[in-house]
Amino acid sequence: MSVIEELRQSVIEAETDAVSVYLKQALDDKISPDTILNEGLISGMREVGRLFEAGEFFVPEMLLAARTMEAALKILKPHLAEQGVEPVGKVAIGTVKGDLHDIGKSLVSTMLEGGGFAVTDLGVDVQPEQFIEAIQNGAEVVAISALLTTTMMNMKTTIEALKEAGVRDKALIMVGGAPVTEDFAKEIGADGYAPDASASVRRVRELMGL
Repeated sequence: MSVIEELRQSVIEAETDAVSVYLKQALDDKISPDTILNEGLISGMREVGRLFEAGEFFVPEMLLAARTMEAALKILKPHLAEQGVEPVGKVAIGTVKGDLHDIGKSLVSTMLEGGGFAVTDLGVDVQPEQFIEAIQNGAEVVAISALLTTTMMNMKTTIEALKEAGVRDKALIMVGGAPVTEDFAKEIGADGYAPDASASVRRVRELMGL
């Protein structure tokens, strides 16, 4: 296999040490950073997403692959910046006010970053004002997560706050999390919904017309 194919396979198998070795080898071989990103890392994460949707991978495998991707991006980012590679879009993500659950949101964040997006992770228990500020700072997509039925209504509160601040039409709103459904997303005025981390990347790309 070529070094790019080895890199891709190492992402799928969540072999962090191997990813670092192949990534550095690819850079030493003068393979362009955007080729490494797209044909190695992103292609690998897309396969992880496909395997998850096919029921061959589960959340633990997704988490391990995402952590491997995160480690790879730390090495690659300076090279991408040096080459002038622009992100495909800017996303701000956070768990809604009152909700302290982090794993799902963090997984989506890493998957989006692995998909070529510039991601600002606002953390958990995010106030509406923080989402407003993120849009004012250039976020094109706001991804809001909730894991509890008691906190999911704060998604609606957040979207109302965005309207009141006059920034609702400046960004696309995507929602997700265990209790959230497509119908609920429509009901509260969100632009999109993703049932899991794998689908989130595809959904954001669809919303942005990529």
